[in-house]
Amino acid sequence: MGRIFISAGHGERINGVTEPGAVIAGTTEAREMILTRDLIVAALRSRGAEVLAVPDDLSSSATLVWINSRARSGDVALEIRANAFSNPSVRGATVFFIANNAQRRGHADIVLMSLLRRVPQLPSRGSQPDTASGLGSLAFCRQLVPPSLLMEVGFLTNPDDRFILQNQRPDVATGIAEGLIAWSRNVSGLPTPTPPPTPPTPTPETFPPITININGQSYGEQGVLINGNAFIPIDLVDRLGVDLSKAPEVRRVNVRNIVFVKAIELRDFNISINWDAQTRTVFLRSILKICGGSLDRIMGHGSTTDVQLTMFLKSNNEAGVTQFPDITKLYREEGSIEGVNYDIAFSQMCLETNFLRFGGDIKPAQNNFAGLGDVGGTAAGASFPSARIGVRAHIQLLKAYASTEPLVQESVNPRFGFVTRGVAPLIDSLSGRWAADLQYGAKITAILRRLYEFAQIL
Repeated sequence: MGRIFISAGHGERINGVTEPGAVIAGTTEAREMILTRDLIVAALRSRGAEVLAVPDDLSSSATLVWINSRARSGDVALEIRANAFSNPSVRGATVFFIANNAQRRGHADIVLMSLLRRVPQLPSRGSQPDTASGLGSLAFCRQLVPPSLLMEVGFLTNPDDRFILQNQRPDVATGIAEGLIAWSRNVSGLPTPTPPPTPPTPTPETFPPITININGQSYGEQGVLINGNAFIPIDLVDRLGVDLSKAPEVRRVNVRNIVFVKAIELRDFNISINWDAQTRTVFLRSILKICGGSLDRIMGHGSTTDVQLTMFLKSNNEAGVTQFPDITKLYREEGSIEGVNYDIAFSQMCLETNFLRFGGDIKPAQNNFAGLGDVGGTAAGASFPSARIGVRAHIQLLKAYASTEPLVQESVNPRFGFVTRGVAPLIDSLSGRWAADLQYGAKITAILRRLYEFAQIL
């Protein structure tokens, strides 16, 4: 059995100071995860496992370097985190794995089920691809040499989850430790002595070949499968128009004197990646070709239909479709009238309302789908007489940020006149403006990519 790396996730290290992460009810994410990690390490060592705990003073990027510099064949890596949400009723544990990797999904199921067997009071949010996370990708799942997973043990903002974490910590730690051992044995192929130190990657001849399909056509050169991940030749990356010269974090390997790149990491460069395990084929498509050359420009045309939007919303929250049956039609109509990309507006609505679950200060009856404030600055935000007017107000404020063109319809947004016109033409430009969150634009883009992949227009 290989070694087990474990990291206690928390906030970033800024100016030499480690941020505590979420601060809730007199405790912090850093405190709760470090205490839990220490018990997991003790439980693993009592079972004969070799454990390497990541130092707590490292930033996220330094954590990846620390693990990769020590990793050997057969090792596995887990980071534990605690989530937080504005709605205190949201709770449960989940394990994130790198998207489109059935093997890693199985590993995530092993670890999550082991925790839930020990702590059945903790609800399961299931094993999820990292594309379903807030940022649409997780560096811990993608940029490590050994197989890796990220576990959210629960929500600090939920009193029940917090109680379990603080009062049943030994059970939580034992469940995670047992899952890690089962996962490690699975990776190693049943319990065997710890293998001697070897290079981080196997010898080239052990890499099985895979087929590459790009924009519907078979590519003449094959890729390789490494640790369950598809890698493609660097020459193909160049043909896709992706410049990796300023992206050192993208994983590269040298196989048979050819440089290969981890395919899934190209999603950040607007390349859609899908995997067919039966045929061992990786499918790549350029999002920019479908979206008119710019995925993130707010002014433009959407690419989805009413049915595609409705099914995407239904797959995330079926009750939302029942409560607002015309919501997708309204976004397409109102966005088209003002020249706003309704796919972007719809994705922003999904982020702001948690797919029409709401749960914060804004209530469904307000028909406020984008966290719009009123002129008076009340905590409850703006209210609108109908869903159509609420969608129109959302579209109009997006246009105010993204364009200097006049409105087609009469303004219904109370804050339209306060925006500096055209200051935010791209999704990322909304970060720190529409919301204080500096990752706000990245979260909208992550949902937008999920929408396009779900709709199979990529």
